[in-house]
Amino acid sequence: MSPTPPTTPLTGLRVLDLATLFAGPLAATLLGDFGAEVIKVEHPTRPDPSRGHGPSKDGIGLWWKFLGRNKRTITLDLSRPGGRRTLLRLAASADVIIENFRPGTLEKWDLGWPELSAANPRLVLTRVTGFGQFGPYAHRPGFGTLAEAMSGFAAITGEPDAPPTLPPFGLADSITGLATAYAVLTALAARDRTGQGQVVDMALIEPILTVLGPHPTWYDQLGHVQPRTGNRSANNAPRNTYRTADGTWVAVSTSAQSVAERVMRLVGRPDLIDEPWFATGADRARHADLLDEAVGSWIAARPRAEVLAAFEKAEAAIAPIQDVRDVMTDPQYTALNTITTVDDPDLGPLRMQNVLFRLSQTPGAIRWAGRPHGADTDTVLTDLGLTPADLTALRAEGAV
Repeated sequence: MSPTPPTTPLTGLRVLDLATLFAGPLAATLLGDFGAEVIKVEHPTRPDPSRGHGPSKDGIGLWWKFLGRNKRTITLDLSRPGGRRTLLRLAASADVIIENFRPGTLEKWDLGWPELSAANPRLVLTRVTGFGQFGPYAHRPGFGTLAEAMSGFAAITGEPDAPPTLPPFGLADSITGLATAYAVLTALAARDRTGQGQVVDMALIEPILTVLGPHPTWYDQLGHVQPRTGNRSANNAPRNTYRTADGTWVAVSTSAQSVAERVMRLVGRPDLIDEPWFATGADRARHADLLDEAVGSWIAARPRAEVLAAFEKAEAAIAPIQDVRDVMTDPQYTALNTITTVDDPDLGPLRMQNVLFRLSQTPGAIRWAGRPHGADTDTVLTDLGLTPADLTALRAEGAV
């Protein structure tokens, strides 16, 4: 494993990742990418299910290689006395705990906020659940799919005459992971001023509602409920996906009036610019059939490379519809090193997304990919002060 560079901004921060599937662990990953020491705590016989999600190679889960990067892995059964005592010892030296048990679970094990804060008054306990720590749904099982449904996302996604559409990946979980990392850093900033830790209550149903924008305000003030519009927008047009002559697809956006005008000149319909309704995005959206026909027929007569070059020359906004094969070779992603290579002892060179953003003076780094279940138990607990006899006793109890 590569050491943490001394200039990494979160060096010295210790995070205990007790969470599973996927928001809490992703938040811990993001903190680890910028130098935090992340200790992944898993059950001795029931590891994080992400280890078995999705495709695997040689019996090794590939999703875990991404989600578990920059984490040391230990096992503890928190429901056993030895596991409880050991977690409290770890908590005394930690800055952050991230967990996603159902509300009341930690309390059932006498590991709630009173016990954890007594062990470490500066601790930030980050609780990620489907519905939050209180309210009528708090004790329901919660997953990202439910958040995508409840938030209004699914209701506005899909074609007008088709069923609501759920994303084919963990959208709500990923958004919550980003929001949780932000929440942790906010709580730590407050601790720097007050000297006191606190509890972060993060519900999956809330961050995705935030990224949907002004929908609640529109409804409150106007009674407006956004319908499903497929790839079209109620705020601008042309805005859609279009098929090229060689059978590929591109996406066009005209959020800016000047871009909309450039597109229409490019496709040979400058006459439409002079129409009174062309002056605003909302009015253009009401004439989307006409605009889509103009843009779509022009694009359909040309191969994708020619379409992209013409739009770029005209300074009009366009992008190819890419699958992961295209992403891996896209020149812009290549320039940014968005997909990087990690040397992994299990699988050799392993490509995955790089750290989320670039810092000019204190950059983050992927020091290692996800490690085997419990690989660092002895090392971490020995560093904590446990003796070989202590470890033997914990194993006899089934606590590690």
